[in-house]
Amino acid sequence: MHDLKFIRQNPEAFDAGLARRGLPPESENILKLDEIWLRATREMQKLQEQRNEKSQLIGELKRERQDTTSLMEEVGKIKEFMAGLESQEARWKKDIDAALAVIPNIPVTDVPDGQDESDNKEIRKWGVPHDVAHAKDHVDLGERLSLMDFETAAKLSGSRFVVLKGALARLERAIGQFMLDTHTREFGYTECSVPVLVNPNAMYGTGNLPKFADDAFQANTGHYLIPTAEISLTNFVNDTIVPEEQLPMRLTALTPCFRSEAGAAGRDTKGMLRQHQFYKVEMVSIVAPEASGAEHERMTGAAETILQKLEIPYRTMLLCTGDMGFASRKTYDIEAWLPGQQKYREISSCSNCGDFQARRMNARLRRMNAKGTEFVHTLNGSGLAVGRTLIAVMENYQQADGSIVVPKVLQPYMGGIEKIDVPTAR
Repeated sequence: MHDLKFIRQNPEAFDAGLARRGLPPESENILKLDEIWLRATREMQKLQEQRNEKSQLIGELKRERQDTTSLMEEVGKIKEFMAGLESQEARWKKDIDAALAVIPNIPVTDVPDGQDESDNKEIRKWGVPHDVAHAKDHVDLGERLSLMDFETAAKLSGSRFVVLKGALARLERAIGQFMLDTHTREFGYTECSVPVLVNPNAMYGTGNLPKFADDAFQANTGHYLIPTAEISLTNFVNDTIVPEEQLPMRLTALTPCFRSEAGAAGRDTKGMLRQHQFYKVEMVSIVAPEASGAEHERMTGAAETILQKLEIPYRTMLLCTGDMGFASRKTYDIEAWLPGQQKYREISSCSNCGDFQARRMNARLRRMNAKGTEFVHTLNGSGLAVGRTLIAVMENYQQADGSIVVPKVLQPYMGGIEKIDVPTAR
């Protein structure tokens, strides 16, 4: 959500920020609605003052045993008019909120301008892409081992689902546990077990509603299945005033995630890259405004550490204005090298949302020894997407005979198994 005060004082800057995202100006429409609402608010204040004055006068006259009939009739009419005006005021405020709710965050100045992923900026690379002769993709590897079953998944649920079996299912579990242990032990995140069904207010708070309702699965109870644990974790501070001494708040969770992929028709239809259900380790930080820039770099470094420990080559990209998410003001994508595709593919996205989500959630910070409150800043990042990390491990650690070497950091989670091949796959 955007700051109305900022739009009133800086309409040109607000529209310029939207233009960087390739969007039309919105300040004129917002300010028109704002003026109507402010006019109603001022009128309501005047009526309240009149009512209070007349009510006070009625009290004085009653003490003097004087007739108050006409004054009471006036107060009654004022109350009746106020009730109608209050309803109009609420409707106009709702119109403003509805207009603001679908306008994305404004990118910060160091975000490069651009239309799509081709305009993203490479920040750094780590590792050298593995020289894998006749590299196979994860689908060929998994099906040869008889541990990756799309046919059964389609029978159960349709397309964009998978059944993993045996050592490959265990490897997926190992990856998630390794990520959680790294983030909690090395980076101070608090592990959480959170609901995967949330109410619409939680989805609204992070910016997933109303604009992206088609991308989510909704239960017949009105709950939504989370597309990422960001929803659950960020809403810990929904409608909350957080004391400054409790910040930074760093939270992590491993959850199943559910996405309809409504806008992804025809994209990555083969394999596990884009599924309706997948596991992901999510990181969320709640910080004071002045700390969010450094926290963004720290969070991205935590995600990169996972790939470094797994010894998987990657590159870190600064997303351009046309490729950023709705709630983000700055985003880094981490892309792992996949030999089976001979390209880098996204495996993590780390975003600084500033106070955009906090305004939607009314999440505030109270400074020590200071009056009033201010909005916190929120950040979120994948640490990492478990399914895509499984793909990266399979493709980067494949052997000529179709077996898969288990990375050293994962072997303790695999009961000492060093290699997955047909004889040991079960």
